[in-house]
Amino acid sequence: MPHDRLWVADAIARIEADFTRSADTHLIKLDLPSLGGIGLYLKDESTHPSGSLKHRLARSLFLYGLCNGWIGKDTPIIEASSGSTAVSEAYFARLLGLRFIAVMPKTTSAQKIAQIAFYGGESHLVDHGDQIYAESRRLADELGGHYMDQFTYAERATDWRGNNNIAESIFEQMSREAHPVPKWLVVGAGTGGTSSTVGRYIRYSRNLASDCRLCVADPENSVFYDSFATGDREITGNCGSRVEGIGRPRVEPSFNARVVDHMIRVPDAASFAALHYLEKHLGRRCGGSTGTNLIATLHLITQMKQAGDSGSVVTLLCDGGERYRDTYYNPDWIKKQALDLTPWLAALERFDQDGVFDMKLECHDGI
Repeated sequence: MPHDRLWVADAIARIEADFTRSADTHLIKLDLPSLGGIGLYLKDESTHPSGSLKHRLARSLFLYGLCNGWIGKDTPIIEASSGSTAVSEAYFARLLGLRFIAVMPKTTSAQKIAQIAFYGGESHLVDHGDQIYAESRRLADELGGHYMDQFTYAERATDWRGNNNIAESIFEQMSREAHPVPKWLVVGAGTGGTSSTVGRYIRYSRNLASDCRLCVADPENSVFYDSFATGDREITGNCGSRVEGIGRPRVEPSFNARVVDHMIRVPDAASFAALHYLEKHLGRRCGGSTGTNLIATLHLITQMKQAGDSGSVVTLLCDGGERYRDTYYNPDWIKKQALDLTPWLAALERFDQDGVFDMKLECHDGI
C-alpha cells in the first residue's frame, strides 16, 4: 500500500515537527524557607502544548502505533483514560486529522472534557472506572479503530534509554546544580510508564545507579502500593482514584515494580492540602498528582535532614490546576468527599517553620 506508507511517513514527520517546535519543559527550583542544604526541584510538565506530562506519552503512543502499522489515514483512535492522556491524544489526533474518542469515567473533570472537545475529540463516559478497558475495546472493534491502550503500551512505547525522555531531560537540566545527581526522583504512577522510564534510565546510566533512587507516590484507592508491598499483581480495588492521572484499581501491565526503590502511600486529603501550599509558594495552581508527589517529596526531605544528609530531590509538576477548578479547588467538592485538609495544612505550615514534615505515611522499600 504505497499510499498508506506515504501517509504514515507524513504523519510521523508532522509529529516530529511538533516535537521540534516544543521546547523542553522547565525545571523549577522551589526555594522553601526551611530546606537547608537540600535542593527541591519541580519538572514542570504543564508547559507542553497539550498541558501535561501525558503529552510525552501520547506522542510516543502515536509513533508506536504508526510504526507498528496499527494506525492508518482513516483509523479512529480510541483510548481509555482518566482525562489527561485523552487530552494529549486528542491533540495529536487533530494534528493527523484522525477521529478520536476518549472512554472515561463520569467523574472526569468538566474542564478536561472541554479540552478534549477543543481538540476535536469525543468523550464517551462510563459509570465506573473499571469499565473503561472493555468499553474501549468494544468501540474499537465496532468502528474498525485502534485502541491505543496506554495502560499496556506506556512502558514500551517510550525510549527509556534516552532520546530526550523525561529522565534524560531531568539529569541534563540538573547537570550544573550544586547537587547534580538527585538523592531521590519522585513520581506518581497511572500507567506506570513514567516510573518505568525513569527507573530503567537510572540503571542504564551506570554513573547514576548507585546515587539516585526512584520513589513512587501512590494515592488512596490505588492498588500499586499494596502490590509493591506484597508482590501480588492480581490485587484489585473497588473504586478509582480521586487523584486524576495516578492510582489505579488494578495493577496495570506497564507498572514495573522491580525498577522502583521505594513507595509511599499518600492520603487524598494530604494531596489536596499540598495544592494550596504549592499555590502559596509557587504562585500558581497545580493538578492533584503534583500534590501527591510533593507530600512524598517532603517526607523524603525530612528523612534526609534527620540523617544529616544534603543533596537534591526532583519531582514532577504534572499539569496545571485550571483543569480542576470544580474539584480540588472547590470547597464544596472537598466537603462532599468527606475530606479534612486542616491537619495536613497545619503540618505543611510546620514544615515551613522547622523543615520537618511530621505526619505519618505508609512506606515500603523495594527489592
